[in-house]
Amino acid sequence: MSQLEKNLYKRVTVSQPTQTATAGRKYRGFSTVADSKSYSLYDFELIKQDLINHFHIRQGEKLSNPEFGTIIWDAIFEPLTDTMRDAISNNVTQIINNDPRTNVDSILIDQYEKGIQVECTITYLPFNISETLRMRFDEDAGFLKT
Repeated sequence: MSQLEKNLYKRVTVSQPTQTATAGRKYRGFSTVADSKSYSLYDFELIKQDLINHFHIRQGEKLSNPEFGTIIWDAIFEPLTDTMRDAISNNVTQIINNDPRTNVDSILIDQYEKGIQVECTITYLPFNISETLRMRFDEDAGFLKT
């Protein structure tokens, strides 16, 4: 390491972040969703977006973590047998319960015209709010949240 590089580290300073958190908001994040008025997400909207992002990833696509993601994308073209329903239900439960901010209450898996619909009731633990999230995994349109 040259003397110039050593002096560079001495000149770099990191200031302490200012407290800009809004009162009453526990979680703060960023979203690149185009139809959003603001790129900032807070609390359970951020948690919901994190879950949706997880469901957009096919299992095995994430480098260094082949267990991350959902198996539903691979199940779209398979017959929806009881074994497949159980596998999808276990996968959805694992994804939702893996986030310490959420807990799954119920899951309903159904087939529709060109895909699989997963309807799950989720409790956002820090806020004690329950919500039903309906996700459609469509072979033509991709992932639809309704």
